[in-house]
Amino acid sequence: MAEAGGCHCGSVSYELREGAAPVHHALCHCADCRKFSGAPAVAWTLFAKEDVTVRGEPARYRSSEHAERYFCATCGSSLFYTNDQIFPGQIDIQSATLDRPDAFPLQAQIQTADRIGWMENLDGLPQFERYPS
Repeated sequence: MAEAGGCHCGSVSYELREGAAPVHHALCHCADCRKFSGAPAVAWTLFAKEDVTVRGEPARYRSSEHAERYFCATCGSSLFYTNDQIFPGQIDIQSATLDRPDAFPLQAQIQTADRIGWMENLDGLPQFERYPS
């Protein structure tokens, strides 16, 4: 089964070629990812561009000289990141937008120099399977 995913509203979707394997899957703590996503960290799964078919037209934002971030113009879901200087011919997919986000195991945390302090010890916090009453 080919993996697939997309934005919250369904305007932009994508499918990975059957058997496509990620180059890497990392949780990024950089300030750019935090600001763009509004999340404390973002998980990215890097694939060859030829392994990804996108349906719909994501909006683009040039976040630096060589990087573009892609998102749904309708619902705002952050989806992709490209940087041909660092990742030529490849596309980073926000792995939480996959229909099966557990399909590819997380391999590393990156940009930990920018990590928010309270992200280091999450296991010590109370945990609830659903919103606590």
